[in-house]
Amino acid sequence: MLVVMDPIGLAPIFIGLAGNRPSFERRRVALKACVVAGIIILLFGLFGRELLGHLGISLSSFRIAGGILLFLIALDMVFARSSGSKETAEEEQEAQQREDISVFPLAIPLIAGPGTLASIMILAADAHGSPLLLSAVFLVTAAVLLLCYLALRLSGQIARVIGLTGVHVVTRVLGVLLGALAVQYVADGTLELIRGGLKTGWLPGTLPWLG
Repeated sequence: MLVVMDPIGLAPIFIGLAGNRPSFERRRVALKACVVAGIIILLFGLFGRELLGHLGISLSSFRIAGGILLFLIALDMVFARSSGSKETAEEEQEAQQREDISVFPLAIPLIAGPGTLASIMILAADAHGSPLLLSAVFLVTAAVLLLCYLALRLSGQIARVIGLTGVHVVTRVLGVLLGALAVQYVADGTLELIRGGLKTGWLPGTLPWLG
C-alpha cells in the first residue's frame, strides 16, 4: 500500500494543485481527500470480492489484471512519466480550474486509484476471512493514509528539504519495489488459474511442480 499510494510523490502534485491556496484551506482539502479515499478503499476491501463474484470474475484473474496494472504504474514511476492510470493531462487541467480538488483528483484517482483499489482487494482476499488478518490489512492501510495526509500537509516543507530530484529518487525506488510486487501478483494469479484448471479438468495432464 505504501508503494502504490506513494505519499512522497503526492507532495509536488499537491503543491501544483493547491499551492496558491491559504494554509487553512490546504489543511481542509488534505483531510477531506484522505477521508474520502479511506472510505472508498474500505468499501472495496470489504465488498470487492462479492462484486467480482457477481460479475463472474475469479480472484486469480483479478490478481493477474491487478498485477499488470501495477506494473504499468511502476514503469511510470521508474521513468518519471506522467501516469495515465492516475490522471490524464485533461483531468489535471480541469482540476486546476476546480474550486474543490479534494475528491477529484486527490482522493480519486491520486490516492484511491486503480492500483490502490486492486491492491486492497487482493490483500483483503489473502486474509481468507480472518478478522485478525483483515484488521491488520486495514490498520496498515490507515497508517499509509495518515502518511498521505502528513505528506499533503507538509508538502511545502518536503519539497524544500528534498527538492524535485529527491522526490524523483524516492519515486523511482518505490517504482522498482512496486514492479517486483506486480510480477509476484501475476505469478501467483497464473499459478492459481493453472491449479484450478487441473482440478476442474479443463487443463489436461498433471504438473507435479505446482504442488
